[in-house]
Amino acid sequence: MKLLSTRPLLFLIALLVAGGGWFAWRQNAAQSPEQRYKFQAIAVGDVVQNVSANGTLSPVTLVNVGTQVSGTVKKLHVDFNDVVKAGQVLAELDDALYTAAAGQSEANIASANASLDLARASEARIRSLFADEYVSRQELDQAVQARKAAEAALRLARAQNDRDRANLGYSVIRSPVSGVVVDRQIDVGQTVAASFQTPVLFKIAQDLTRMQIYTSFAEADIGNIRVGQAVRFNVDAFPNRSFKGAVKQIRLNPTTTQNVVTYNVVVEVENPEQILLPGMTAYVSIAVAEKQAVLTVPNAALRFRPATPAAKTEAGKEGAREANGNGAPRGDGDKRGKRRDTGSGTVYVLADGQLKPVSIGIGITDNRATEVTGGELKAGDRVVVGENLPAPDAGSASGVRLRMF
Repeated sequence: MKLLSTRPLLFLIALLVAGGGWFAWRQNAAQSPEQRYKFQAIAVGDVVQNVSANGTLSPVTLVNVGTQVSGTVKKLHVDFNDVVKAGQVLAELDDALYTAAAGQSEANIASANASLDLARASEARIRSLFADEYVSRQELDQAVQARKAAEAALRLARAQNDRDRANLGYSVIRSPVSGVVVDRQIDVGQTVAASFQTPVLFKIAQDLTRMQIYTSFAEADIGNIRVGQAVRFNVDAFPNRSFKGAVKQIRLNPTTTQNVVTYNVVVEVENPEQILLPGMTAYVSIAVAEKQAVLTVPNAALRFRPATPAAKTEAGKEGAREANGNGAPRGDGDKRGKRRDTGSGTVYVLADGQLKPVSIGIGITDNRATEVTGGELKAGDRVVVGENLPAPDAGSASGVRLRMF
């Protein structure tokens, strides 16, 4: 009995849903194309195609100052942001061991000198005795050999002294270039070890009025980039300001990450105000193509496809014709237009109250508009860029709310 009592209610609900759908379809069908679709006119303008990437600002010359000897930091003479000259003392290491080694090698020199004097005197005496035939040739040869060994020992002692004095000099860290200290990685009392790898003590930027941006571009874009091309970039520190630069170098060594091949591009930047700092992230944009005073079509028009079955069929026929003529249907003018200079696309215009697909030639794009290189369209013609959503009202089906208890 309960099942029989719910059947009229379910039938009523189904009837209301069907009636609402029918009413919505009638309302949508009753809309004129001018009300249903969004239109935008073909215009004449400039199109600039850009390729973009992120990079990092760095000084043109950044010198890592290390040490060739190990020791404990005894004194620091500079700090962050200090301006230094070439040869200026940056830090001093504890030199007690190196001073002792230099003193020991100097003593070895004195000992070698004394041994050489004795060897020379012995040689002279043996030579005089040999002349009077009091000693043999062998004894003379031994005296000559002793003198030569003493001379070699003196040279060895002097070389060791030169090495010890050099190590003593290396305990004083000096700046190899003039510039600005951008990093200091040691403190007083810290022990630095130069056993296997030279430790970095300071980083000195030689000239902060000239900077470089190290960035990378995909292989699809690198073919359009040339040395000397103008570059515009922004940094987060100055979001409302645009900076200029130029392509300095395109490095030939590719980098492959997850099957994506990129090439490093170096951009040179003038920084006379020194407001661009090392390490800042730069958002780089390079204009690779530019067309002035050309017909442009909105990219939204190239992406638009009507939802009605008849229009879909017509669009499919148009796409097939494009495939036969150009090798592939070009409905995605926004994406494919970035990858090559010429191609084709399809837009829709209103003719005799119906949507009509029109094939056009397309060129470069700036991601908002695309150059029109051929076709029947002219300036002022309106193309469809989207569909208007019907506004809900009290009498429409979209305003019907069913509530089941």
